Amino acid sequence: MAAAETSTSDALLAFGRWLTQERELRDLEREDLAAATRLGLGVIEALESGDEARMPPRAYVVGYLRSYAGAAGLDADELVLRWQEAAGPEPEVPPRRRARRWLPLLVAALVVGVVGAMLLSALWAR
Repeated sequence: MAAAETSTSDALLAFGRWLTQERELRDLEREDLAAATRLGLGVIEALESGDEARMPPRAYVVGYLRSYAGAAGLDADELVLRWQEAAGPEPEVPPRRRARRWLPLLVAALVVGVVGAMLLSALWAR
């Protein structure tokens, strides 16, 4: 594992421990947060674990953390910022290949050509 991945992993584990500690300081059980946020207990456990492999996809984490913060009485912006600092920058996604827009047109042209050739040959055969 690379050093950057290790430090991110350590930072996420520290974030999870901090999040758990904040919940416990407020005398809240995970089940209380799950009920208040309508998040599954597994999601709450994953957020508090700090284990990147157990975490929901990044696209959902911010919303989940905001719900968690509201139910636990935490500042949502601070909570999200702490998680973003721990998680590090989003991995760069390679650009998508452009769709081959000409392919359907080529297939349609070939179909029209074949049908046209069949019609012409049928007319000449008379």
